[in-house]
Amino acid sequence: MNNGGTERPDEALEPGTVLVVDDEEQMLRSQERMLVREGYAVLTATSANEALDRLRGADHDVDVVLTDLRMEGMDGMQFVETAKRLYPDLEVIMMTGYGTIETAVEAMRKGAYDFLPKPFKRMQLLKIVSRAMERRSLLAENRRLRQQVADGGGRSVVGNSDAMRRVLDMVAQVAPSEATVLILGESGTGKEVVARAIHEASDRARKPFVKVSCAALPDSLLEAELFGYERGAFTGADRRKPGRFELADGGTLFLDEIGDIPLEMQVKLLRVLQEREFERLGGTQTIGVDVRVLAATHRDLRQQVEKGRFREDLYYRLAVIPLEVPPLRVRPDDVPLLAAHFAAKYARDDTRIPALLPETNEALVRYDWPGNVRELENAIERAVVLCKDGVIGPHDLPPHVGTRQGERDGAYLKVPIGTTMREVEDLLIDQALQLSQGDKQKAAALLGISARTITRHLNARED
Repeated sequence: MNNGGTERPDEALEPGTVLVVDDEEQMLRSQERMLVREGYAVLTATSANEALDRLRGADHDVDVVLTDLRMEGMDGMQFVETAKRLYPDLEVIMMTGYGTIETAVEAMRKGAYDFLPKPFKRMQLLKIVSRAMERRSLLAENRRLRQQVADGGGRSVVGNSDAMRRVLDMVAQVAPSEATVLILGESGTGKEVVARAIHEASDRARKPFVKVSCAALPDSLLEAELFGYERGAFTGADRRKPGRFELADGGTLFLDEIGDIPLEMQVKLLRVLQEREFERLGGTQTIGVDVRVLAATHRDLRQQVEKGRFREDLYYRLAVIPLEVPPLRVRPDDVPLLAAHFAAKYARDDTRIPALLPETNEALVRYDWPGNVRELENAIERAVVLCKDGVIGPHDLPPHVGTRQGERDGAYLKVPIGTTMREVEDLLIDQALQLSQGDKQKAAALLGISARTITRHLNARED
């Protein structure tokens, strides 16, 4: 995609290249002018065959194709099928004055991104092209991330919001050090993914990354799992077994849900962190290890210290560098990117990744995601299984996700006759801010506008 910047409907994106295909010269030039004014590079063609030639000879990659359905020779439906076979990453929008639901479904089955019935307004055109550009960008980013993970390194944390960029900056800063990092965040936010990213970006990347789920192990087994045991240490110990600290030697040990370990184990863990040595359960030999420790918890450890449930000295030993992973509800911009990532992950055929309709992404962004990224992943896995013709619609999502916010909680806005448009805007923004508890990003997601628009509106109200 070309570089540069211009603000378009919904949000600011880099302009890209659009190919417009229409055998009506007047319509063709009208669409060209609209798109050029928005900063897009525009190619035109008056037939499907000419459009295929344009795609082959374009100086820059074509990002989006806007094609008519009814054309002489090869029609738009045949063109979509051919173009998507030759250029799978291309996003194609079908235009027609003869649109039916059946035609729209057939176009999407053949690979079209969306369907635009004629006649349409300028903002309708620009909005759908903007969203198609965004989808192409998201899928490209998703493939890049998947390739980096497959290559065994690079950034494995999916997210492009300001909140996640700050997390990634911190990951890059702390990874080369040997400091212990305490990763904080609600359940399901991706704390383990962040820990893996730190490990992969460190000098220990070629060594083991060993995880221990402290909450999943009974107190009686946790010590044996961490430090290992000798034969005969307890009933059933018929052989020597190394613990997780030994297995992680030279690499990284990730202690997940560290806030759940019992006090007696906290004492033993503190010794290992301080001295880098321990004895196996039932053994007398002191074993030294070279291990970097990363820990994570959804609990407030300071509060746990105050209540006497967590040792203060261990807390300070673990929290050399605290790193907080934000919940999904405060970074709605990451939801479409994550959804595309999971759609690709669970696609049964890597060459045919299910497409998320614009209204599907809108439903995903509206939802609060109390279970965070883990809940979103489960929702998309379900949608991939249930969707038909490679298109994920809102009806493929869990009912409580695909339903509009107002339908879920009864939050309807009643406007008296005679209310001015300015007053309606005030009411909508006030109610959205009330529902989102003052969070402008979340309120903007509910209204389908940018947070900047809300800020400008509030500032204008004060003037």
